[in-house]
Amino acid sequence: MIKRGIAHVGVFFLYLLSLLPLPLLFFFARLLYYLLYYVIGYRKKVVRQNLTQSFPEKSAAEIKAIEKKFFLYLAELIFEIIKMTSISKAETLKRVKFTGLEQLEVHFKNGESVLACTGHYGNWELGTLALGLSISAKTMVIFKPIKNKIFETWFDCMRTKYGNIFIAMRQTLRGMAAYKNEPTLLCFASDQSPTREETKYFADFLNQPTAALLGVEKIAKSTKRPIYYFKVNVVKKGYYHIEVLPMCLEPAKMDEFEITDLHFKFLENIIKEQPQYWLWSHKRWKFKPE
Repeated sequence: MIKRGIAHVGVFFLYLLSLLPLPLLFFFARLLYYLLYYVIGYRKKVVRQNLTQSFPEKSAAEIKAIEKKFFLYLAELIFEIIKMTSISKAETLKRVKFTGLEQLEVHFKNGESVLACTGHYGNWELGTLALGLSISAKTMVIFKPIKNKIFETWFDCMRTKYGNIFIAMRQTLRGMAAYKNEPTLLCFASDQSPTREETKYFADFLNQPTAALLGVEKIAKSTKRPIYYFKVNVVKKGYYHIEVLPMCLEPAKMDEFEITDLHFKFLENIIKEQPQYWLWSHKRWKFKPE
């Protein structure tokens, strides 16, 4: 009961904080960066290990520089997500611009549904919110629920306030069936780590074997839906440009695991361009092939 009360107070505080202008929130983000990096050392060992394994060619000084940039961006990202609680439609569309959406509209006009593939790079949450405001079809997003139901409700309200539909990962097929008679855009951030029991394939990603989720590939092959990759570019603090790139337009013709490898190759190339914007604090390589 006490924990629930504290969670409700926390959610209300986050709402009040979201009412502040983003430039002021970025000032708080700078303070949070110092706290996370220099005082708490939040998952610092995880980040350092992930970066070192992913970029064996880089010196210790180069790894540390990326590490610091990542923690600063992580702090900014936290406050950007808090801001989404009260962000307006106009502000959302001002901060996220797209190119290539007309490719999707061709499919939608033909009554076809499309799969969208991306990673936990940049502000994927804000990008998804803006996407729902920018296309004619329903935007459906596959996600992993968090354990705290009060904060889960807060996230759900924030993510869906402009019409997006969020579907828990284990309910993907049921969610698709509910909208089978209309064009939809089904979105996956497929760089999350599966459990050992779920792992059927290891992709070559950032110089190491990486356990891969196969949901996008399985759905694409069974439904013959084309796949587009959403490449997130950080323009400047709080502003993003997302390129819609054709990744696999004829999935039925692809070999097994070829779509999964293609997704990881797209993501790897983006990470190498500006590595500080990927979620390095995630324990991505928890286990290796046996």
